[in-house]
Amino acid sequence: MSRFDREGVRHFTARQSVLAVAIVAAILLVLSGGSILSAADEEKPGVEKDLLHAVGKPGSTLADNPLGRASAKLTSNLSPDEKLDPSQSFAQTGTGAVTAGQIPPVTPSYFDPVELDDKAPPRQPLESLLVTGDSLSQPLDAELARRLTPEGIEVTRDAHVGTGISNASLADWGQLSAAQVAEHHPDAVVVFIGANEGYPMPGPDGKDVACCSPEWAAIYANRARQVITNYRQGEKAKVYWLTVPLPRDPARQRIASVVNQAVAVAAQPWRSQVRIVDTDEYFAPEGTYSDSIPVDGKDQIVRESDGIHLNDLGSSVLADHLLDRIDLDFTR
Repeated sequence: MSRFDREGVRHFTARQSVLAVAIVAAILLVLSGGSILSAADEEKPGVEKDLLHAVGKPGSTLADNPLGRASAKLTSNLSPDEKLDPSQSFAQTGTGAVTAGQIPPVTPSYFDPVELDDKAPPRQPLESLLVTGDSLSQPLDAELARRLTPEGIEVTRDAHVGTGISNASLADWGQLSAAQVAEHHPDAVVVFIGANEGYPMPGPDGKDVACCSPEWAAIYANRARQVITNYRQGEKAKVYWLTVPLPRDPARQRIASVVNQAVAVAAQPWRSQVRIVDTDEYFAPEGTYSDSIPVDGKDQIVRESDGIHLNDLGSSVLADHLLDRIDLDFTR
């Protein structure tokens, strides 16, 4: 007598066990055979996907019966797909909402191939460079001209001191940028501007919007986007927009932060052409202002006394990093 018989416990033969499993499998196929086919659709191509499809197709047919439909209805509250809107699936929005203008489409131009570690397009020779902006662009423009002109590269220096994108009283950068490219047609443009920002700008309703709200940032970004569009010259030129270095004055720090964020947003659709060069990476890596940074193994002054502009040494340091970035796009 076995242990099961002594304890009065009922036991089953192997044949009975196999039969029980078969009955359960048949019930599952009748009630929810379609789930196997759904699981197959989610698998990557391969043997497992083929096997699931082989079982799932007849199972789906078996499940299409009153009992199967009733089971699906009773257990629908357990399914995360119960209230999903089919019109919002990727398959629909990919060719529907996006192209209809409801969602702005993302294009390959949003990505810099270098940052994606993708195969970058062949580098073209750098023949002409425009360096422009407000007083921040000086003496960087002279430093770049000193280095590149002997290499046969035409460097145009066009600083407009005291101007700003948020203040069109001295210069309208929308018009100015269009005139610059029409005259020079540069292969690349270096933009260093932002020392004079923070002015109120008219909003969509014509009323002035004060700095530095999201509304103000949006207006600034739209203006910067117009300037960037002009400098891009379709897809003919690269643009290197330098962020405003962290100023010493806390009030100016807030303006600089909003300006830098607005420019980053403005450039998003064209990152394949527009490089935002973060100057704080070199001059304020800890997020705090300092007149000096380590240069050649020792701390050296890189700012002017106003706590805004870079001095000659600071401009030389920035030129080193900027040319490294330019060399990823051009040969010289």
